[in-house]
Amino acid sequence: MSLRTLIVDDEPLARRGLELRLEAHPDVEIVGEAGNGREAFFAVSALNPDLVLLDVQMPEVDGFGLLRALPPERMPLIVFVTAYDAHALAAFSTSAVDYLLKPVDCERLAEALARVRAALASRTAGAHRDRLLRLIAELSGRPGLSLEEALGGFEAVPSAGRLAIRDGDRTVRLDPGEIRWIDAAGDYLCIHAGGETLVLRATMREMEQRLDPRRFLRIHRSTIVNRDCVRELRPHVNGEYFLTLEGGQTLKLSRSYKDKVALLC
Repeated sequence: MSLRTLIVDDEPLARRGLELRLEAHPDVEIVGEAGNGREAFFAVSALNPDLVLLDVQMPEVDGFGLLRALPPERMPLIVFVTAYDAHALAAFSTSAVDYLLKPVDCERLAEALARVRAALASRTAGAHRDRLLRLIAELSGRPGLSLEEALGGFEAVPSAGRLAIRDGDRTVRLDPGEIRWIDAAGDYLCIHAGGETLVLRATMREMEQRLDPRRFLRIHRSTIVNRDCVRELRPHVNGEYFLTLEGGQTLKLSRSYKDKVALLC
């Protein structure tokens, strides 16, 4: 999956520098550039990027002004690019994924892109959950069906070594080995397995109790990963790590679970 990216900066050399650094990331597709906030507003509307690398200080409409102008339904993921540390706090108060200081360091850019990929995967899972609910409601003829009513939960099937996941009126029997990772979405879990995402109402603790702890590791309060699917482990800051899975997905191991690092090496 390509990461459709818009570069916004009033300095042509700064835009060119980001282009060159992004060449090291094959999944990043630069779909456009803009030299000020006004141009960027129309570019976001026309190009629908996944990510905007956004300069803070620009003439006419600055980076923060652009975000205030964009409607929520068109809001891409944002990574601020700034020459001033003082802008960092303001950037995070706008729910930006990350910020980069100029001149942009290649390693920090890679870390920011890893955060973007993880955020995009979570957003995609949420959208998949909503589409699934609409489909179940349509097929069942119950337009007011809630997610809680549609998804009953799961139970273990010890004799077969499988999980039985109740999905509306059907039950999906899933081999745990097919599970690549699991993340929490509010009161629900998104199980990524076999090329699809199953959504059910359950807690991470309940799921942990039904999975083999030697294979499935809790790496974040909202993430469980199948250690057999981890291709790469990279240290981050403050005891955190980034995990890259075989399919290219990036997950974060928080410092609260750094004891799991030894089990992944």
